[in-house]
Amino acid sequence: MTRFLGAIFLAMAALLTALPATAQQNPFAVLASVNGQGITRYQVDQRALFLSLLRAPNATPDAALDRLIDETLQVQAARGAGIEVTAEELDSGLTSFASRANLTPDEFIAALEQAGVAGETFRDFVQNGILWRNFVQQRFGPQSRPTPEEVERTLARGAGPQVRVLLSEIALPLAPETQDEVSALALRLSETISGQAAFEAAARRYSRAASARRGGRVDWVPLSQLAPPIAARVLTLAPGEVSEPVNLGSFIGLFLLRGLDETGGGPAAALSVDYAEYLIPGGNSAEARSQAGRVANRVDTCDDLYGVARGQPPERLIRETRPTAELPDDLRQTLAVLDEGEISTLVSPTGNLRLIMMCGRVAEPAEGAFDAAGQQILNQRLQGYAESYLSELRAEAIIERS
Repeated sequence: MTRFLGAIFLAMAALLTALPATAQQNPFAVLASVNGQGITRYQVDQRALFLSLLRAPNATPDAALDRLIDETLQVQAARGAGIEVTAEELDSGLTSFASRANLTPDEFIAALEQAGVAGETFRDFVQNGILWRNFVQQRFGPQSRPTPEEVERTLARGAGPQVRVLLSEIALPLAPETQDEVSALALRLSETISGQAAFEAAARRYSRAASARRGGRVDWVPLSQLAPPIAARVLTLAPGEVSEPVNLGSFIGLFLLRGLDETGGGPAAALSVDYAEYLIPGGNSAEARSQAGRVANRVDTCDDLYGVARGQPPERLIRETRPTAELPDDLRQTLAVLDEGEISTLVSPTGNLRLIMMCGRVAEPAEGAFDAAGQQILNQRLQGYAESYLSELRAEAIIERS
């Protein structure tokens, strides 16, 4: 509570310094009338100070007056529809709001009053919000509720708030006998590569990822699919920058960020991957890589690998579907940038070259995703109806400013 009070007094001092001298004159002068209902200077100053204490953006008297005009319209519409706020609803709203500062309503109001904000200002703010929310739900709720089919379509599209990244990559295979040499190369490339053209040239020369022939360029990838150490590193990059080396055990990766895109939507879906892994003796030797190349040329789908492995020990070919989050970092990153049917390789600590083939991705809605998606669709529609109806109220109202 001490930190909260400190923030309150700092915000109050800043606001009072910014207020013109007239703001403290005639506090009950009417600054605006909404359909004959007045809004006083006292209400405006109280709301501006309250918003400033909350660190809300644009907490100025002019912005506070605009907000109070809108709230007056909203409350008038709710009252006209016969909507009232019960004591239980108000108590719940006050408790929920105060809990954001880890305070009880009484503690929150006491802190506000020490800063010059009346408890009634806080209660009116919460009550007005409840009135409008209840009005919107009553008026527009039935027509806003999505059908099960609409929710299913949303989930099928994989809607979800997620960040996508556009990367170029260099993957340098690691083996015990080349650990120092590869680490030194990765550090040198990280410190000397400047620009996309130089990165692509280095990728073609050094990388052993499937993207090497494209200069390391990979398509848009959801950030959630990347191995966590790489995702964390990529988020610190500006477009065109190259990451520091990221050691994932079987390879060291370097990444150049080409683009970043954040999209909105419903709840994110958990992702599983169907992949195959064919083991080739010889580690990172030229012979093993040559055999991997011959196998890659023979197969178009994961099912084709069964023919390649026929007559060999069953442990040479692994085919499974696993949640992305459960994959080891090196395998997760390798699969993240592969399209269906594409192949890459990793070096196994047991001395095998691992030929990895992406068979497909499976979107699996997380537990509770259906209800969460339905609620989000409903909220978005209600917000749209609310904004549109408020615009109508403004257009039809008689609003006079002093």
